[in-house]
Amino acid sequence: MAAWEIVNLREVEDSAPGDEVEARFGRRHLGSRDLGVSLFTYAPGFRSPIGHSHREQEEAYVVVEGSGRIVLDGEVRKLSRWDAVRVAPEVVRAFEGGPDGLTLIAIGGPKPEGGDGLRSEDPWPA
Repeated sequence: MAAWEIVNLREVEDSAPGDEVEARFGRRHLGSRDLGVSLFTYAPGFRSPIGHSHREQEEAYVVVEGSGRIVLDGEVRKLSRWDAVRVAPEVVRAFEGGPDGLTLIAIGGPKPEGGDGLRSEDPWPA
């Protein structure tokens, strides 16, 4: 592994299905063992119908463009540009793009072998 790497996250392949979300995962491209850095873009008004949590991995998110909302274990909070959110592994989270969409950087710690992400259906309160 090289001692450093530079990657443009916009040039990493989009792993999300459909047109309303982009998910560009940089960990592999950076050659990092302990650090995940990803770029997510949500279309204006798009609300992710699926949430997720983790068994071990803590994450942080930084809003770099637009605005939107995040749901954290059923509690909905507004997000604005340059907001940073730390989320403990067990907290179910999902995102919604605001009027101009939502672009954020996600940073995660070491990824356990085989991953530790857990899907959560219908994370938004009624």
